[in-house]
Amino acid sequence: MAQDRRVTGKITSAEDGTVVPGVNIQLKGTSRGTQSDASGNYAISVPASGGTLVFSFIGSITQEISIGNRSTIDVQLGSETRSLSEVVVVGYGTQQRRDLTGSQLTVKGDEIARLPVQTFETALQGRTPGVQITQGSGKLGSALQIRVRGAASISAGNEPLYVLDGIPITSQDLNTTNNDRYSPLADIDPNDIESIEILKDASASAIYGSRASNGVVLITTKRGRVGRTNVQVGYYTGISTPTRLRQFLNAAQYKELFSEAATNMKYNPAEEFEGAGLDINSTYDSDWAGQAFRTGSINQANFGINGGNEKTRFSLTGALNNQVGIIIGNDFKRNNVRLNLDHSVNSRFTVGANLALARTINRKTPGDNAFSNPVQLNALPPIQPIYDPNNPAQYNRQTLYYNNLIEIANASNVANTYRTFGNLFGSYQLVPGLTFRTEYGFDFLNLQEEIYRGRITEDGAPTGYGYQAQTRSLNWTTNNTLSYLKSFGEHNIDLLGGITYQEQDVQTVSSEGRGFPNDRFQKLASAARILSGSSNQTGFSILSYVARANYKFRDRYLLGISGRVDGSSRFGANNRYGFFPSISAGWILNEEAFIRNNVPSISLLKLRASYGVTGNSEIGNFASRGLYVAIPYADQAGIRPSQIANPDLRWEKSTQLDVGLEFGFLNNRFNGQVDFYNKVTNDLLLNVPQPGINGFTTIARNIGSLRNRGVEFSLTTQNLVREFRWTSNFNISFNRNLVTKLNVAPIRVNSRFLSYVTEGQPLGVFYGKKYLGADPQNGDALYEGADGKPTNNYAAAPELFVGNPNPKFTGGFTNNFSYKGFDLNVLLQFVYGNDIYNVAGFFQSVNADYFDNQTVDQLRRWQKPGDVTDVPQARLYEGNGAGVSSRWVQDGSFLRVKTASLGYNIPSRVIRKAFIQSARVYVSALNLFTFTKYTGYDPEVNTQYVNSGNQQANIALGHDFYTPPQSKTITFGVNLGF
Repeated sequence: MAQDRRVTGKITSAEDGTVVPGVNIQLKGTSRGTQSDASGNYAISVPASGGTLVFSFIGSITQEISIGNRSTIDVQLGSETRSLSEVVVVGYGTQQRRDLTGSQLTVKGDEIARLPVQTFETALQGRTPGVQITQGSGKLGSALQIRVRGAASISAGNEPLYVLDGIPITSQDLNTTNNDRYSPLADIDPNDIESIEILKDASASAIYGSRASNGVVLITTKRGRVGRTNVQVGYYTGISTPTRLRQFLNAAQYKELFSEAATNMKYNPAEEFEGAGLDINSTYDSDWAGQAFRTGSINQANFGINGGNEKTRFSLTGALNNQVGIIIGNDFKRNNVRLNLDHSVNSRFTVGANLALARTINRKTPGDNAFSNPVQLNALPPIQPIYDPNNPAQYNRQTLYYNNLIEIANASNVANTYRTFGNLFGSYQLVPGLTFRTEYGFDFLNLQEEIYRGRITEDGAPTGYGYQAQTRSLNWTTNNTLSYLKSFGEHNIDLLGGITYQEQDVQTVSSEGRGFPNDRFQKLASAARILSGSSNQTGFSILSYVARANYKFRDRYLLGISGRVDGSSRFGANNRYGFFPSISAGWILNEEAFIRNNVPSISLLKLRASYGVTGNSEIGNFASRGLYVAIPYADQAGIRPSQIANPDLRWEKSTQLDVGLEFGFLNNRFNGQVDFYNKVTNDLLLNVPQPGINGFTTIARNIGSLRNRGVEFSLTTQNLVREFRWTSNFNISFNRNLVTKLNVAPIRVNSRFLSYVTEGQPLGVFYGKKYLGADPQNGDALYEGADGKPTNNYAAAPELFVGNPNPKFTGGFTNNFSYKGFDLNVLLQFVYGNDIYNVAGFFQSVNADYFDNQTVDQLRRWQKPGDVTDVPQARLYEGNGAGVSSRWVQDGSFLRVKTASLGYNIPSRVIRKAFIQSARVYVSALNLFTFTKYTGYDPEVNTQYVNSGNQQANIALGHDFYTPPQSKTITFGVNLGF
């Protein structure tokens, strides 16, 4: 200490010269630190030899300044905007942001790390222009639907390609126990992520060729940095409740409505109640709908250790996550650890490794369409007791429908996932500027599923039912690339070429049995009868050749060309290989003298345009092959053809034109961008129906086309830059989807759904009878007739366009505030102009057609001549207004306070005695408030049970069928740095 010396200084804002209090000043590589006072002044003791000071403040650019022999160091902090010199991840490499000629957006890991989200996609909602992300369900672990610039396919997959640290990973659901889709991406801890890049246009994504039509998501995890070893630990805990609960009839209302419905049809109400197993004189008043939900909880502990020297850098992270869902019987746990290593053998040779291990345990609830789905409890009459009147310790088994509380207590459906992500890589500089990189990556996923349904459950009676399955997915990739960087005079070139190969093998074995001694014996070894045993195997491989060339002249004229040749095992022998090129250009106008000298307030003005071709290969692995299946006859085995070969089957191809303008003013205090795009998909992959006479029902063919056009706008502003700081980001996206050519009969998912695909309309529009309400004179349900006039003849009403599930626009509005050590972040998410079809309305909002409990809005039914209402007269068994129609189509627009976080950074002078470098306490919220006209559980919905295939998932948009709402979560947390 006797050899220390004192360094002082003042910290001001680079924008207006005002003082900046509360800035953290740290002597790099040590635990010494301080903060600037209310006048912006600071003082810190440093060694006589000097060192480096690190100045950091929320909303400002972190600066590192060498001390040298100085005793006074004044600092000007600039506002933190996305710097043009920032290096971003692109396909098979990195590039400066200012040199990008394609459309891609970045989300930093620190923007999502402290949010109480189970999977990182949730944290992207409202932050990503041009990317619509729909949660769809409140079930833990359920898959999200992500659409990058609209849906580009009818029958093939519409989800983007996910690439983790350069390696494509498994993102498709592999569960075998129900039609609900679950997300393998939930195995990735959001805290491990350094950044997420979403490649949107063809220029940015064509380097991934045949799998890039739906966009590409590049996920980069945290790596070690040169310097002292830093240790960070964090913990948060909180509670969850449903965003909304629906209101159903109580016992008195139920008796009133259904007695009236029976009387209107000249029935004796008491007799009809008795015939349905109900007691009209019951004194019970049960809240069945409320039984499906509970107060959930969330707890997470995480740690991170990183550091290194010039030779070796490391990052070790891990977390324990435990969630109790808002839906009874739904729990989720994840344990994970990740180690990233980089080692410089010498100045030319670098090697490294990434390894992540994760285990998730998902206690799942039954699917939306199952009677055992807890949300379907709302169908049970309130006049029936929840517990058995003769044995209050047991659930009532004499209910109108299955009392699935019995299922929750006497059955289980558990999915255990063991996941290993990893890659090994080496990089060697052959000559200055020319570098060879090779990497081998793998994604091993092992999914173990086990179901047991007890002897008193609906599907387990009378002797118990068991099912077990194990799925193993081996997904490995090798990338080998040569890159060349060269600058000469005013010219800069960046070249890349390489070969990649990926192979996936998926095997599943399963078995089921019945006849268990009692419900304590739940393994298949205890089953008296093994009902079935099965095994299957599938897989694909893809060999690719990639090339890219970027050219820059005078630091402002940009040109990019890329191409990829893909050979896939999925396509026909005559079209095994496809070529996917792109070209793009950019012009940084603010570097031109006529702007730089005349309009100095412009800090960025870049015009860019691109055109390219991408593909979609997300179909069945053997869709082009002629297939056979085994058939048993008595004790003999045989085979029969099951699928017609199509050797001409080829990729869907999307051609996309993008024009964008990036701008910034006043030293980028105001900056943003606007993009216009036109994406046309041709050679749509469809399962075309075949005449039954040939023994086959469909054949996979390339037929039809669709188009997505849109505009994206994003604006970031530094509103206040003094002691009180306020920054904002607003983004909005408009996309118009249109099926331009189909060449087959219009496609419908099933007779109950309104979803439709036809030429000249957006994908998944609603077609059906147009409901007009109740006839004021007699209470009949009315529909629009062929002549445009109301009719009570349901059969005579034509099918018309009655809704569109595709929104007119989506977006988000983020505001960040900071004052001294406090910070506040609020994100608003909005979706406007989409329609939702509540399929459950057939049963729960149908004016007492049968004895399902009804929503309270059915009390406004027609009762006497002159009543003007949209609810027809209550008529038991009559089906008055119960047909498939627009009656249950509603506006699904909503505004949601998606996330909110309030934190406080404890001053270093308070915590340094405890050898703590940094400490932050915070409270955060997810789905805090929702404003909508939709009367269902949640406007952000996409019922899961139709998602068993790509075509159904792509078409059946905006449907709600007993789908549980999302959770509103409040958490309290602390992060400590050592």
